Parts: sequence; C-alpha cells; structure tokens
Amino acid sequence: MLKLYHGSTVNISEIDLSKSRPNKDFGKGFYLSANRQQALRMAEFKSLTEGGNPIINTYLFDDGLLNSNELKTLTFNGYTKEWAEFIFANRNNPTKQQVHDYDVVYGPIANDRVGVQISKYETGIISLEQFIENLKYMGGVTYQYFFGTDKAISKLKKI
Repeated sequence: MLKLYHGSTVNISEIDLSKSRPNKDFGKGFYLSANRQQALRMAEFKSLTEGGNPIINTYLFDDGLLNSNELKTLTFNGYTKEWAEFIFANRNNPTKQQVHDYDVVYGPIANDRVGVQISKYETGIISLEQFIENLKYMGGVTYQYFFGTDKAISKLKKI
C-alpha cells in the first residue's frame, strides 16, 4: 500500500471531483503526492493565498492497481516530449471535457520553474526540444498522482 498526501486548508471527508479546477497539469482531478513535505508545502501555499490553516489529508492506495487492468493509468517517468505535450494539452484545454480518459496519471509536476519554461515554449521563444532539454538540468523533480474519475477516487482510503 502506498501512502499519498493532499495538501489543503480543509479536512476532506469526501473527495468531490466537481470541486477540482480545470486546466491543471493532468486535467481536472484530485492531486496527491507520495512526498509528505511536498504536500505540506502545497498546504502552506494555499494557506497563504486562500487563508485558513495548512492541513494534510492522508490516503492509502494499492499501487498494484497501477499495473492492473482495473484502472486505466498513464505514467511519465520524467520530463519527456510526451509528458510536455500532455501538460500543454491539459493546461490549454478550452472545453469542459477532459483531454484524456485515464483514471490515474503519474508524472512530474510542472512547478513555477517549469511554468517559466512552458511560457517560453508557448510564446515561441524556445522549441519543444529546447524546452525538454532545459527541464533536464533543473533538478529536484517532484512527482504527482492525478485521480480523475470516481472509479479512481473509490480506490483511495482516507486514514
């Protein structure tokens, strides 16, 4: 079992995907980290920007499901062209429909430093190849889990 964390300013008793924001890295969904410090930093950031106190919501997830046929999953093991194209498609989605139909997506976070590179790519300052190359030298890659369907959410057990 994998322990996953969600940084917030509220104690989440029931995950409601309709409250998720669109145009995030992997689309509209519930995001978690296996790194408690990463989730704490997110909770502290939300506390500063939205008010309230930082709260870490903790869940158990059977990570064996990532390699089963029970959930439709996608994994990015690093900054790749496919990852970048997936991020761009989700962040720039003009519709309310998801860009993809994955239950769970795992991959690197496009943080603020990555956001600068995304802007350079989107404005044509750098090519996609240069974008990927720039990310390789940033270091400190942090990963996230996206749960985008009720089926995926049902596999999380709050502790």
